[in-house]
Amino acid sequence: MSGRARGRSRGRARNDEPDEPARRPGDSQPTFGENQLTTPRGRGRGAYRNESQPARMPNVEHAASQLQQMRIDNTSNQTRRGNDDVKPHMFSSDDNRPIEQGDGFRETGARPKEWLMAGGRTNPEIYQQQGTRAKFFQGNKGAESRYQEQGNRPRESNYQGNIQQENRQTSVVRKAVGLGSTNIHIIANAFPVECTLTEWILYQYHVDFNPQVDSKKVRCAMIADHKDLLGETRAFDGMKLIIPRRLPQEVTEVYSEMRSDGTRIRITISMTNEIPPVSAESIHIFNIILKRAQRMLGGEQIGKNYYNQNLRKTNTAYRMDIIPGFLAAIQKFEAGNLLLIDVAHKLLQTDSILTQMTNLYHLYKDQHDGDNKFWDRCRKQFIGTIVLTRYNNKTYLIDDIDSDKTPLDTFELRNGEKISYADYYRKQYNITDLDETQPMLISRPKEKDKRVGRTGLIILLPQLCYVTGMTNEIQNDRSAKTSIQTLTRVAPQQRVVSLTEFVQQIQTNKDVQKMMNDWHLRIPTQALEIQAKLLDPEIIKQKDVQLRYDQTKPDWSKDMRSNLLTTAVSLKNWVIIFSRKNRGTVVDFIEALKRVGPPMGINFTQPIVVELPDDRNLSYITGLRQTVESTTQLVLCVLPSSKEDCYNAIKKFCCVDHPVPSQVVLSRTIIKKQNLQSVSTNIAIQLNCKLGGELWVASMPGMTTGLMIVGIDVFHDKKNNKSYAGVVCSLNKECTRYFSTVTPQLSGQELIDGIYVKFAEGLKKYHQVNGHLPGNIVVYRDGVGDGQLDMVMEHEVKQMQGCTVDLYPDVPPKMAVVIVKKRISQRFFSKNHLNYSNPTPGTVVDSALTKSEWMDFFLVSQSVRQGTVSPTHYNVIYNTITSFTADRFQRLTYKLCHLYYNWPGTIRVPAPCQYAHKLAYLVGQNIRKIPHPALCNEIFSQEENIKDQR
Repeated sequence: MSGRARGRSRGRARNDEPDEPARRPGDSQPTFGENQLTTPRGRGRGAYRNESQPARMPNVEHAASQLQQMRIDNTSNQTRRGNDDVKPHMFSSDDNRPIEQGDGFRETGARPKEWLMAGGRTNPEIYQQQGTRAKFFQGNKGAESRYQEQGNRPRESNYQGNIQQENRQTSVVRKAVGLGSTNIHIIANAFPVECTLTEWILYQYHVDFNPQVDSKKVRCAMIADHKDLLGETRAFDGMKLIIPRRLPQEVTEVYSEMRSDGTRIRITISMTNEIPPVSAESIHIFNIILKRAQRMLGGEQIGKNYYNQNLRKTNTAYRMDIIPGFLAAIQKFEAGNLLLIDVAHKLLQTDSILTQMTNLYHLYKDQHDGDNKFWDRCRKQFIGTIVLTRYNNKTYLIDDIDSDKTPLDTFELRNGEKISYADYYRKQYNITDLDETQPMLISRPKEKDKRVGRTGLIILLPQLCYVTGMTNEIQNDRSAKTSIQTLTRVAPQQRVVSLTEFVQQIQTNKDVQKMMNDWHLRIPTQALEIQAKLLDPEIIKQKDVQLRYDQTKPDWSKDMRSNLLTTAVSLKNWVIIFSRKNRGTVVDFIEALKRVGPPMGINFTQPIVVELPDDRNLSYITGLRQTVESTTQLVLCVLPSSKEDCYNAIKKFCCVDHPVPSQVVLSRTIIKKQNLQSVSTNIAIQLNCKLGGELWVASMPGMTTGLMIVGIDVFHDKKNNKSYAGVVCSLNKECTRYFSTVTPQLSGQELIDGIYVKFAEGLKKYHQVNGHLPGNIVVYRDGVGDGQLDMVMEHEVKQMQGCTVDLYPDVPPKMAVVIVKKRISQRFFSKNHLNYSNPTPGTVVDSALTKSEWMDFFLVSQSVRQGTVSPTHYNVIYNTITSFTADRFQRLTYKLCHLYYNWPGTIRVPAPCQYAHKLAYLVGQNIRKIPHPALCNEIFSQEENIKDQR
């Protein structure tokens, strides 16, 4: 790329901290002896318990008015308050006055300041200072050892949320096996990890060097000199030594010499404790052994997983490499220590970012204002993407592009020496053919980098970076997307064969077997068989008609179109806007809506037709301003192409500036006359939902009356560094009408600061509709991992508890909180002789792969047409509803998976969770502002993104 192409970057990164390349000299990888491993350190922070009792608050209006009076000092948040667009606001539902919420949960009078400063804020320092140290079993004599606070929590979360804790007003949540309708047997992608010794145990020693040896490499080399004493099988991280046999003495002294100057070093090896196979430390060792086994089998680590570069497949048409591999980890479950394996694929573009930038430069260089267009396109295309650097096989998130910096610029090494980026890569990685005029990519350090002191910006070279995942071009090309998914979506039969072959390779490879034998471990080739249960099919009714469907493929779309909807809303005053070139298509579409609507109970009158001279964004907004009135029921816009900026402008106008339900349709969706009937039916159903109509209901016999379901999810917009939390609350006993609201978050923050206010708004709306507050509340919280469970309890659940205490005059309601987790590696298969298939929707697994300290279960609620179905993991972390057993939670969850109105079938998560996700996504990706409160009573986020329309 020429130097002229490197114009000034309007989004240039701030150099508040010294720049650093992706990997500095001295940041060496662990060294291994013949069987020498490196043990990882624990992660996360200890949990804390705040025992402050919340004060009473008379009502939600008082809470909202008090939000203006308090400003909580939080240095980490104040640094982000400069952007007005990020500044969140709350609206009182009575007078719609803007109330400044600041950057999080604000409230005075109803909550002591100590509670807000400790439990009401996401301050990592508070978690560290007040955190109770994590406990886990270490040693074969039942002794409990504690991590030091600096060591943090082990990889496997020790969360004890299902066990009653001191001074907490909750009932005990105990593990129970729910009663199923039909017992079935399924196969899991799990293999037992067996110890070949009757009394398998590891021995941990502390190693001290005198005089002190600073270099970790040198310490490892000195330990390797004493393999006759310690053996070839060992794990050493520089201080802690783990070996599978006990040394003769509790304290052993040996000597080594420094190779540089001959200094004699005394090495003291002191016994600290024994590690049984049930301890968390042994699980860490197992995973280190597993990683080395994958490397021995030809795997190459990319990110967290291992892939086989020799089996890569290239899609030449779209210049995409598809690299197969495995996601493998050993974890502790109720069935014991199990190896979880799943097939994984890494999608990697064959062209580097520099090659793509060069192509874009030649595309724009001759255009008017081409330089600015070029940089705008580069930022839009590459910022927010994840790239792989082949020289170290690490992945990075691109946060910015610095067009003023080149490989000839210098940075400072840790020893104070200055070196150019070009010289650094030449010396460190022997990379010489660098384009010295290319700009530089900027990636902010990850949390794990910050924990080890790497706080500076990471500078990357576009020439060495390759984008991972599907490009926008492939995402918008259905045939290309299908061709790639054919390779990545592996059918159950093929998946089981691949997993079995992987375990067989572990057993047959001589090097791997020697290592496994040295550690006295064995992994059998027989996958784990689990007794599961199959829930009965749900009864789905539309008006008074029961819909028929096959449980193996739950889809009642054909049966519902010929029956009246449960609650139909006719369109009497609506507007349709389109460009002139789509006039004929729109006329046919309007007539089709008039034909398909009446059989479902929806009557379409002639709309107000607005024909635009062109398809510019301004033309659509002008048409909306001139026609939309306060009495307009709905606006339907037909776009000739999937222009995201036009879609965003329309949604912002209809959701923020002038609140009115809106629908956006691509002309290509309605242009084919042979599909117009079915397409018009689907759109008519969506319009009915956005106007408050109900399509079908699921029978809820035996469920507690006065029940409110809450769905919560957070969306993170990495390109614009904004996050939004969506909260959706059911308003009727059928869970088909909802109150929806959004609260802004700090960029990348998952825990919700403003859940108190949003929870109170939902309760107030429920009271307004039903005349009373709900007696039972079940919250489905999506988007948090196992390592965040204790923080959810302390930060979000406490806000919900305080809200119910403040709003309920007598007895607070009973409440349960369920964590919904979709990103899991568990897979289940139905076996028929030697054939494997996906389990039937309604399959529940609540044993073997669950945790003994949790009340958790897996549910397969959906069917898939291609590949292997993914179950969803549910974990009840808090429950005071004594009538809700494990069976009740499972049945309620399965019922809610039938109530998502954008799909006439079952989905993977409960409908409130999906609505909350769609709402947060719409606001974070398209609107980027808080919607008008007038739309809170409608499912205005029901529409799929226009990119998904076919």
